Amino acid sequence: MKPIIKVENIGKQYRIGARQQAYSTLREALAGAVQAPLKRLQRNGSSDAVTIWALKNVSFEVRPGEVVGIIGRNGSGKSTLLKILSRITEPTTGRVELYGRIGSLLEVGTGFHPELTGRENIFLNGAVLGMRRNEIARKFDEIVAFAEIEKFLDTPVKHYSSGMYMRLAFAVAAHLEPEILLVDEVLAVGDAEFQTKCLGKMGAVAGEGRTVLFVSHNMTAVRRLCRRVIWLNDGEVVQAGETTQVIGDFLRRGAFSTLKKEWDDPSQAPGNDQVRLRSIAVTPAGGQIDGQFTVKTAIQLEAAIWNYLPGAVLNFSVVLSNIEGVAIFNTVSIERPFPAGLVRGSFLIPADFLNDDTYTIRLLIVKDTSVVLLDLADLLMLQVHDSERRINWYGKWVGAVRPSFDWELSTGD
Repeated sequence: MKPIIKVENIGKQYRIGARQQAYSTLREALAGAVQAPLKRLQRNGSSDAVTIWALKNVSFEVRPGEVVGIIGRNGSGKSTLLKILSRITEPTTGRVELYGRIGSLLEVGTGFHPELTGRENIFLNGAVLGMRRNEIARKFDEIVAFAEIEKFLDTPVKHYSSGMYMRLAFAVAAHLEPEILLVDEVLAVGDAEFQTKCLGKMGAVAGEGRTVLFVSHNMTAVRRLCRRVIWLNDGEVVQAGETTQVIGDFLRRGAFSTLKKEWDDPSQAPGNDQVRLRSIAVTPAGGQIDGQFTVKTAIQLEAAIWNYLPGAVLNFSVVLSNIEGVAIFNTVSIERPFPAGLVRGSFLIPADFLNDDTYTIRLLIVKDTSVVLLDLADLLMLQVHDSERRINWYGKWVGAVRPSFDWELSTGD
C-alpha cells in the first residue's frame, strides 16, 4: 500500500542568540540594505547567533488509516515535526510527501480572533483549517454540540475560559474530516470528561480509515489510540515500532524518574475552573533518601490541589501502573466536603509490596464519588530497584507485586 505520509531525511535548523534590532525609519532601512553585503563580508562568517538542529535525518512512512504516536521528552523535536508536516515551517534539509487533505490542532485556538464570537470563530477557524463555507455550515450544529458552548456561542471568545477555548478549537479540528489529522498535546487542557470525549473522537476518526499522528506525553492515551509509535530524542528517531515495545523501551532506557511536580501559579497548573493541581510527589517514608527506591522502601505519596468549589464533596484517587500500562492498584481516599482553597491528601505504600519495576502514577479528583473533575495520567514516574541479588539468581521476580508474607514452616506429621 502506498504511504500517505513519506518523510525522507528531514532536518530543521534554527538560529538562536541573534540580536533583535529595534524598529527603524525607512531611511535607516534603505541604508541598512545597502550596507548589508559589506557587513556580511566584514563578519567573515562570525556571528553572535548559534545554530541548533531541532530535527536531524528523520525518516519514516505512515500508511493510510494508521494511528501513529510520537513520543519523547520536551525539546526532542515532536512539535517541530508536526509543524513541518502542517506546512507551517519548511525543513532545512530533506523532503516530505503528503497525499491527502491535512487538518491540524497544534496550538489551542490557532486562527481564533479574541474579539469575534464563538459562532464567527467557527467559520474563521474552519477557513484557516481548509474547510469550505458550505462544509462548515453543514457541520456547524455538530461542532457546537461537541464543544458544549451553546449558551456562549455569541459571546466573544476573549471571555471564554481555557477549557471552553479548548473545546471549541478541538471540535472544529476534529470535524474537519481530513485524510490526515495532526494532533499535538490536545489533552493537556480540559476536564476529564472532555479528555475522554476527545479520545473517543480521535478513535472514531481512526475507525473511519483516516490517518492520525498524535503527539503526547500521556502514555496511557498513546497506548489506547496508537498501534505504532515513533520515539524522538534530540531531533533524531531513536526507535519506531509496536506501541508497547517502544513505550517500554522509552521508559526503561530513559532511566529517569519524575518524583515531584509542583506549580506556584494556578493559571499555569493543570486543571480547570473547578480544581487545579498544586503539587504531587513521592518520597521515601520518613524522608530518608538513600539515592534510590528499593522493594524494601516504604513510599509516601502526597498531593495538593486548589479547590474552587466551596463545600464540594471530593476524594482523591491514585492509580499506579507498570510500564506496560497494566494497573497494579487503585487507591481512593474517603470522600468529604472541603472549603475553597488548598486541599492535601497522602497515603503510604508499605515496604515489601511493590516488585522491582518502573511505575507511572495517575491522579483523579472525584466529586460526589461519581463526577471526575480532574484526570491526569503519567504524572510521576517511579523506579523501584531490587534490594539484593541472591547467588545464582539473575532474573526478575515474577509478579506485579512482591509481598513479604509471614510464613510458618514445620516438619513431620
